[in-house]
Amino acid sequence: MASSPSILQRRIRADGLDLHVAVAGNGPPVILLHGFPESWRSWQHQIAPLAAAGFSVWAPNLRGYPPSDFPPHREAYHLRHLVEDVACLVEATGYGRAHIAGHDWGGIIAWTFAGMYPQRLDRLVILNAPHMKLYTDRVWRSSQLLRSLYVLFFQLPGLPERLLASRHYKLVRDIFREMPARKQAFTQQDIEACVNMLAQRGALTAALDYYRINMRSDGLALARAARTDAPTLVIWGSAIRRWSSACWMDWSSSHPT
Repeated sequence: MASSPSILQRRIRADGLDLHVAVAGNGPPVILLHGFPESWRSWQHQIAPLAAAGFSVWAPNLRGYPPSDFPPHREAYHLRHLVEDVACLVEATGYGRAHIAGHDWGGIIAWTFAGMYPQRLDRLVILNAPHMKLYTDRVWRSSQLLRSLYVLFFQLPGLPERLLASRHYKLVRDIFREMPARKQAFTQQDIEACVNMLAQRGALTAALDYYRINMRSDGLALARAARTDAPTLVIWGSAIRRWSSACWMDWSSSHPT
């Protein structure tokens, strides 16, 4: 049996920042983009099979997620900068084109990258991330509205940070322990690595700034306008809890009025 390819930890310069990237394998590049509040480790079970299949796999911590740089100003997390980071990663592979896979926020970035840089995209894979035109056109007229209330909650200054960090990041831990349809999808080591990452001063605010800067008109306009002719696979999973109700129930139970 062939041994698993080594995963190297690299620093890649992208759009004026340094990104931490896990890299494995050789061949045509596949770039894996994580969601909130995750890291490259969310792809750890996919990296080895993809590398063994003949791909060069690049799994970054997106900007705002240590040990990648996390600048303190909100504008740094505008979608145009997030997409430019991916374009810089594609260039750094030396191939000029790449397969892109994204989950959650990584999926929104991937959709937008496909529209802005079609010449640098081979194939697109989207996991649990609607195209923003479809999302914004339908969310207010469907049962998805309740599930998406957390997006509005995240716009508040300070309070989301307090909620997520309370009781030593209990809600963050619950996201990884309770929300996946397959229990134990994340090990205790994975969860602790995520908590330690978000606990760094300013990191949690940086992750939330994805929602705060891009759920406004210009960020939404950029995402809504994205189009792609590349072969695209969209995969939907299921979660057993709703973000909005889970957040509020956890918060109210620990902070009674």
